[in-house]
Amino acid sequence: MKEVTSPLSGKVIRINVKVGDKIDENTSVLVLESMKMEIDVYPEFSGVVKEIKIKEGEDIESGQVLMIVE
Repeated sequence: MKEVTSPLSGKVIRINVKVGDKIDENTSVLVLESMKMEIDVYPEFSGVVKEIKIKEGEDIESGQVLMIVE
């Protein structure tokens, strides 16, 4: 299992995937708002989303685990 982590601190604006979705390096898994900019977060690997550890509207920290991918 692999972890998708946050590249920076911010607020989760939108989660673009759900458990069971296949993702790859070109899949925007969620959108963060940081310093008044919207930033797409992409995984560094491909796989299937097993667990989403955050929810929309949540404030997150840099390096926080966002989801588990298998």
